[in-house]
Amino acid sequence: MFPFSDEELQTPVELVIDKVRPTLTLDGGDITLLGIRDAKVYVRLEGACKGCPSSANTLKYAIENRLKEEIHPDIAIVHIPHGESF
Repeated sequence: MFPFSDEELQTPVELVIDKVRPTLTLDGGDITLLGIRDAKVYVRLEGACKGCPSSANTLKYAIENRLKEEIHPDIAIVHIPHGESF
């Protein structure tokens, strides 16, 4: 069982996303936190990140790895594309 509730994860996840956001905005992109359920962080890529072929790598290596390092190794990120609901 994951040691933190979804509510307890909200602030730490927001802080990690805020650390990564400047890198995304430099390339004309952004990220929106849609919510957290069962230690899964649901996000949507915005701007230039939305259609970028490297977006999967950005999610996995820039964002998810940082969440795992700073919060918990079992946390996961899930991308919800535009047009799909959370």
